[in-house]
Amino acid sequence: MDLKHIQDLVKMVNKSNITELSIEEKDFKITIKQKEERVVASAPVQVYQQPAPAPAPSVSAPASSASGGAPQKQEADNLLTIKSPMIGTFYRKPAPGKPNFVEEGDEVRSGKVVCVIEAMKLFNEIESEVSGRIVKILVEDASPVEYDQPLFLVEPA
Repeated sequence: MDLKHIQDLVKMVNKSNITELSIEEKDFKITIKQKEERVVASAPVQVYQQPAPAPAPSVSAPASSASGGAPQKQEADNLLTIKSPMIGTFYRKPAPGKPNFVEEGDEVRSGKVVCVIEAMKLFNEIESEVSGRIVKILVEDASPVEYDQPLFLVEPA
């Protein structure tokens, strides 16, 4: 088989929806494979109860607050943590130029995609297993994450 014939076969495979072509002739064998597209897979997400922080010592504060008197929420003991089910790269949006999946303060339902984790060229959509409000996003966009690393704090609904 000559080089021109091989180049023609490669062009034919690229233009078609054939994923793989194998040809055998006497003592010659060739396999041509199509490039794989970006694959999006879903992965289960584990949700754990956030342990309550140790109580802080009580300190008296002045009656007027510099922050405008808005009450601060101290109920960290009821927050749930969405953790990474795998090692990979954390992305807040489905693609560059697209809006983020969620922002702090957004309401989420069970099954809603909250981020994508890329692992070995696979983009895994991570879904929330709880309904509630995103209180805190704990990871920066395009950062590496470890297995079981906390990604989001959620106030259950």
